[in-house]
Amino acid sequence: MKNIKSKKIAYWIFTILLIILMLFSAVSSFFPNPQGEMMMKHIGYPMSVLKLLSVAKILGIIAILIPGYPRLKEWAYAGFAYDLMGALHAGLAAGDSLITWSFLILGLVFVFGSYFLYHAVKRSKETTGLA
Repeated sequence: MKNIKSKKIAYWIFTILLIILMLFSAVSSFFPNPQGEMMMKHIGYPMSVLKLLSVAKILGIIAILIPGYPRLKEWAYAGFAYDLMGALHAGLAAGDSLITWSFLILGLVFVFGSYFLYHAVKRSKETTGLA
């Protein structure tokens, strides 16, 4: 039982950090954001992509936070991973150094930490009959 509790705590730490990162990224795109516009121009993406990604991030946050719907959660985690890996690739392809985009690697740590701990908690509940 103690092992499940520590997994749950770790899961929520990773998940809250992931949600904060994605929420900040999404919300900042809905307001005038010259820095965001410069970044999108630098990596060669139109501004319309930023709004689309922001809506997708908010839907992903909702999918991860609501109980149940395991398949939807899988899609949300995949979407967050694709978003962060795509942004990292775009930045590197634009000629930036890895250090410039290192916060995205931290975001990927949050995604994979939350994802693997979600499954570990789920598996622990199933094996102990707490599901």
